[in-house]
Amino acid sequence: MADEESSRKFLRVAVVGSGPSGFYAAEALLKQKEIGVQVDLFDRLPTPYGLVRGGVAPDHQKIKAVAVVYEKTAQLPGFRFFGNIKLGEDLQVSDLKMRYHQIVYAVGAETDRKMGIPGEDSPGSHSATAFVGWYNGHPDYRDQKFDLSSDSAAIVGVGNVAIDVARILAEDPEILAKTDIADYALEALRRSKIRTIYLLGRRGPAQAAYSPAEIKELGSLGVADLVVREDEARLDDASKTDYLDPENKKNVDYVQGLTKMGEGNKPKKIRLRFCVSPVEITASGGKLHALKIERNRLTVDENGRAKPIGTGQFETLPVGLVFRSVGYRGAPIPGVPFDLKSGKIPNQEGRVLSADSKSPCVGEYVVGWAKRGPSGLIGTNRADSVATVKCMLEDALAGKFGWETASFDQRSSMDEFLRQNRRRFVSFSDWKKLDQIEIEEGKKKGKAREKFSRVSDMLGILDSTVGTA
Repeated sequence: MADEESSRKFLRVAVVGSGPSGFYAAEALLKQKEIGVQVDLFDRLPTPYGLVRGGVAPDHQKIKAVAVVYEKTAQLPGFRFFGNIKLGEDLQVSDLKMRYHQIVYAVGAETDRKMGIPGEDSPGSHSATAFVGWYNGHPDYRDQKFDLSSDSAAIVGVGNVAIDVARILAEDPEILAKTDIADYALEALRRSKIRTIYLLGRRGPAQAAYSPAEIKELGSLGVADLVVREDEARLDDASKTDYLDPENKKNVDYVQGLTKMGEGNKPKKIRLRFCVSPVEITASGGKLHALKIERNRLTVDENGRAKPIGTGQFETLPVGLVFRSVGYRGAPIPGVPFDLKSGKIPNQEGRVLSADSKSPCVGEYVVGWAKRGPSGLIGTNRADSVATVKCMLEDALAGKFGWETASFDQRSSMDEFLRQNRRRFVSFSDWKKLDQIEIEEGKKKGKAREKFSRVSDMLGILDSTVGTA
């Protein structure tokens, strides 16, 4: 049996990105029975799980628990994890092509879209991405500074991320103290003076991108009233089709119910506004002072979608902080085709397409937000990754590249290659040690975990406890 296993041919796959889509791709590859597969999963951070760790709000611990599923995948035979390795810097696409039959890009959409208005780059104007990463202890954002000394803040956008930002700003910090929120963020929120938070949507309540569960959670906070204007919650003719969707109907019915509640009597107010667009941010002396908005009316475009059109009626909100949450886009990777217009890796059913010929790049695939754009919830990525893996297996079985004659030693050489090039990588067993330390430190403070938020600290503790990888 051992001789049979050692002589077996394996499909060797490199998956770049260890968020949900990357883990779901690894799971689908390792659990299928058609071909023997070995998967190496790479991530630029020492920690796995992507947005589950660095994007899901700290008070949503049940959602973060999906990491247990990914951990089971990591225990499957043929799986390896290489953390702290960035494609394009620590190794190149050409390095992967020399050692793997197929490459899967699961790199997500790491940059945010801009509003494109005057004053957007003023101090006090930030992306929601940066704030989310900051309170989650993401190494890229842990040193960001946010001025929480003003009375009011505005969030442009009404998707789930915008709702999360509003909730974290409004929530009682002592409730957050029991979560895995970054310690420095918790202390800053304890000192926060913000009492009014504006949530601004370009279109109406029937087109809002938040989920019914998220908006209801926001309306259930013990310290803040969710306030909606009756005139802005009212549906117009352009929204009739959208209202037929069950999820949209739930959203509309809920916010229309809120209009009857008035201002409420809680110390903080979250003012949910519809059919308004930001047009200018004003700041002086290094401080943001106001956000000018324009009222919109809705019309139906040629595709039957509700489209906002400015009315020329303006309003100025006296805010000292603005967060934009108007969408995300991918970032180019050296050696990987990229569509600048859509912010995605060009592909056909997950097969990466050449930027020039538009024909499939043999052995290269994409999953998740880098494939379809920033849409769906965490679970949406499973079906998406499974669909791409199906194409990968079809190509392998059709013999579209010479994987059957390749040497198994090529995959094994990745460890040696990284060491020879002095690239410090983190294995999954290394991560589990970090994971346990975070949990133990969190228990001492009554928290779910106390995260490491600097890569140097992560590597330092590993070097001091288990030596180099």
